[in-house]
This record gives sequence, structure tokens and C-alpha cells, in this order.
Amino acid sequence: MEISVLTAGNWGTVLALILSEEGHNIRLWEPMPSRAERMKETRENIEFLRDYRIPESIFIDSDIEKCLVEPEMVIFVHPSHLVRQFARAAGRHLGSANVIVTMMKGLDKESLRRMSEVLRDELPDQFAEKIVAVSGPCIANEVAQRIPTSVVAAGPTPVAEIVQGILGTRRFRVYTSEDIVGVELGGALKNVVAIAAGICDGLRMGANSKGALLTRGAAEIARLGIAMGASPLTISGLSGMGDMITTCFSEHSRNRHVGEEIGKGKTLRNVLEEMVMVAEGVNTTECARRLSQQYSVEMPITEEIYQVLYSSKSPLAAIDDLMSREQKPEFWT
Repeated sequence: MEISVLTAGNWGTVLALILSEEGHNIRLWEPMPSRAERMKETRENIEFLRDYRIPESIFIDSDIEKCLVEPEMVIFVHPSHLVRQFARAAGRHLGSANVIVTMMKGLDKESLRRMSEVLRDELPDQFAEKIVAVSGPCIANEVAQRIPTSVVAAGPTPVAEIVQGILGTRRFRVYTSEDIVGVELGGALKNVVAIAAGICDGLRMGANSKGALLTRGAAEIARLGIAMGASPLTISGLSGMGDMITTCFSEHSRNRHVGEEIGKGKTLRNVLEEMVMVAEGVNTTECARRLSQQYSVEMPITEEIYQVLYSSKSPLAAIDDLMSREQKPEFWT
């Protein structure tokens, strides 16, 4: 199959490698010309995936038109704030592609729309029912090492099954779902909880705190998901709780890292200045807070993380405020 991967970050490069190994023809778009040329020369993505050779069979270029030559599948995998810009650039060259895949875990800051919705907004109408969202506990470095990984592909069943058949390997298992709302919300909102988990690590809090955080974080994500039309079962699945567990504990998690550094006393600005890759949870925290207000859903963890990130609230003060809230039944709406 002719597959175009947009763009060549760590995830995009990993996908290009594993799909190439399965015999597909891969075109990998790196929008920065200097980086694209360096990757073509060295056959390595030094910035995002060091020590993994990119075979000559993978086409790499900074010209998006050259990377979209009669593609059958197009995979969008880049920071969420670039999705509209890149979708518009790609839309003119998609031809008769059968499947559009989003592996982006974020929300559009201006419209609060999910990534599949933004693609639907920006791509020609003929692709509206060809969009599938893939999400789950999938740290790119571990996938590159061929560590067994499972994800879920959500969208119209016939198209999701195509994605399942193409992406699924002996080390990368793909389930299907029709609940694209829940899958995308789970993938995006768990990053807010991951920042909170990192703060717990930075403050050297124990397993009790982190276990409660993940459980209550999933509860508030489920409340918002239900209000937006998602199934609560999805939030307890791979793209919700599964992804949350991985992101909250992995040493490779950018969002957990942000929280940990803040817990150790650094400012958000300083932490982000030191990072090469994007921590989606920072933007998603603001989006989630606005969605909670829009849908009148109480999300106390999200609110406290917002105050820490955007109002310089002390992490310890945020924890105190969470713990001193009115006592409630465990399951409430």
C-alpha cells in the first residue's frame, strides 16, 4: 500500500519504520527543509529517534506534494496546534485516498474540536467518512523497540477495519471501535492527568496518591465524555485508562515530565523552554477546562492543574484544595 506519513517526529518516524518493514511504500514528510535533507543524508532522525536507521526505501522530503503521490492511506501524526495548517496543505493532494488516519492526541485550542473534527473541517468533503482516530498506550520509543503494544482504531467500521489490517502486526495489536468521540477524548484528556501524576512524582508522593489520582482522573474524563456523547466503557479501555496508566508512569512521557519538573519547583515556562518535543497536556488543560465549563461538568483535577499551569498556584496548595473538598459518594454525576 502507498502510505504517506505526516510528519517526521518520533511517532511519525516509528510508524514509517514499522510499516516499511511490513512491505508498504512509505513517504515521510518532514516540513523543515534542513532537517529533511539531514535525514536523507544520514538516514536517521537524530532529534526525535536517534540510533534507528531509516531504510533507503522510505522516501523523505520537505515538499508535501512529493510526499502525497497517489496515497492510499494518509497518517497525520504531529502536534495538535499544527493540524489545521497541515490539513489545508495536504488537502489539495490527497487524490482518491481510501483512509485518513489521525494519531494526534490533542484538542484544537481555538474551536475545542477533536482532531478528526478538524480534519473533517479542512479536508475535502469526500474524506469525511474516511477518517479514523488511532489512540492507546503507545510510547513511540517502545514501539520502535518492538515491545508488544495495543491500540484502538475508531471510526466507521469498514474504514477502521482497513486501518486494523494495515497497522496490525505481531507486536502492534489494533482493536476497532465506533466511538471516535471517546477514543479521542481519552487520548487527549489523559495528558492532563499525566501532568498531575508528574507533580506527584516531583513532590515524592507515594503510590496511594498516584493510584487515587488516576482513578479520579478517569472519573472526571468519563463525566465529560458522557456529556459529549462518548461511551464510559471507552474511557475505561485502551484509549482512556490504558493510555493514562502508561503516560502517568513512563519515563518517556513528556506530559509526566512537565509535571515532575513543576513539582520540583520549576516554572512552566522554564520547563517548556528546555524541551524539544511538544507536551500536548499543557494546551489540553486549558481546552479541557473550557469544555468542562461549556458542558457544566465538574472536573476538579483539571481545574487545579489549570491553576498550577496558568495562574502559578502552588502544587501543594492545589493538592490541599483537592483533598479538602466536600466529601462525596465515589460514584456521582
